[in-house]
Parts: sequence; C-alpha cells; structure tokens
Amino acid sequence: MHERQILDGPEPKTTRTSVIYGDLRSSILDGSLRPGTKLNVRDLSAQFDTGLSPVREALNRLAMEGLADHTDNRGFFVPPVSVPELQDLTQARCWMNDLGIRRSIEFGDAGWEEQVLLSCHRLSRTPRDAADGSRGPDPAWNAAHKSFHQALVSACGSNWLIETCSQLYDSAERYRSLARLAGVSRSDPRDEHHEIMTAALDRDADRAATLLTDHFQRTAQLVQTVVGAWKS
Repeated sequence: MHERQILDGPEPKTTRTSVIYGDLRSSILDGSLRPGTKLNVRDLSAQFDTGLSPVREALNRLAMEGLADHTDNRGFFVPPVSVPELQDLTQARCWMNDLGIRRSIEFGDAGWEEQVLLSCHRLSRTPRDAADGSRGPDPAWNAAHKSFHQALVSACGSNWLIETCSQLYDSAERYRSLARLAGVSRSDPRDEHHEIMTAALDRDADRAATLLTDHFQRTAQLVQTVVGAWKS
C-alpha cells in the first residue's frame, strides 16, 4: 500500500475522499493490493486517519470503475482475476480501440496527428524500468504509455468511447502489473508503438487497427500464462 499522509483539521471531505480513492486505485492497479483482498471500511478509516464516510465514497467510486467489488455479505474487496475475465477484457479493448482509432484516423486533424506523434516520442524517451530498481515499469512510463494509447482514439468524436477505452486500459493494467510481479513481462525488440503511430499518421486505418489489436492480444497471451497463480 502506498503511504500517504492525510492532513487533520478542516480538510474537506471531498478532498479526503479523492486522496483515499487515488491511493487505493494506484495500489490496486500496480498489484500492491492483490485480487481478493478485503477492503475493510473501518480498517481503512484507521489507516487514513479519517471518518468512515470518505472511505465508503472512495470505495464506491472504485466499484463504479470495476476496480472494487461489493456484496452485502462481504463488503468491498479487490476483484478476482481469471482467464475468462482477461479474455473478455481483451476482446472489449480490441473492439473499442479498433473503432476509436478508425474514427480518429477519419476525423483527426493536424492537432490530433501532433498529439499522437508527441505522445509516442515521449513514451520512447521515457525509461521503462523503475529508477529504484523495483520490479516493473517506472510510473512515468506507465503514464506515458496510457497517454499514447488514449491519444490514438482521442479524435474519435465520442467522449463515451474515449472514457471506455481509458477504463479498459486501467483494468488491463492491473493484469499487466500482477504479471510483472510474478516475473513475467514482454521483451519484444520490435517497437510496436512506433509501428502503430506510423500507420495512424499514414491514415492507414486497416493496418493501424490490426497492429493495435495484435499489440493487445500479444500482451494478453503472455499475461494469461500466470493468471492461475493469482486466484484467491
């Protein structure tokens, strides 16, 4: 769990909720909170030195994003993982991003092209490995990686589609993080991101969509090899 100090005093409840939400969200996405972990409201209230209400609000926000499960009997907990869920998630990502990149190629202007180019350049210039030697990519690389993938669909003309792609990306990131913690990561020497960018800027929708789908599926196939070890 990431340590984060919550200030005492007149800090607004909404601010506390946002900080708790952000901390828990990061811990779920990077695998610090493993699948099946109980998210006890009282324990989290003591940990964050705050009332029960901000914690519940933060957990409800996570549940709305699919990053926390809730039942009347068990309360809140980190969602489990499974091969069928990973396959379903990957298929949804392929469908949504296929539509998003095709429409962006059709409707995107010079500003979109610049955004895609710059985000890919920034990703290529950001060190992937964590500076502190810990397992997994540096948080800055993770941010640059998501920015690139979101840039590809950013001109599709639908905020709902863009947000859906973002949520699917985050759900997939949880699986990738768990795989990295298990010592599994991709080491393909090809620069797939650059290939996708080039196809997008060439306005080759079929090639760009195919490359993007292949990119998602290669990662999912690798991650799938270790999913069984995470069942709670």
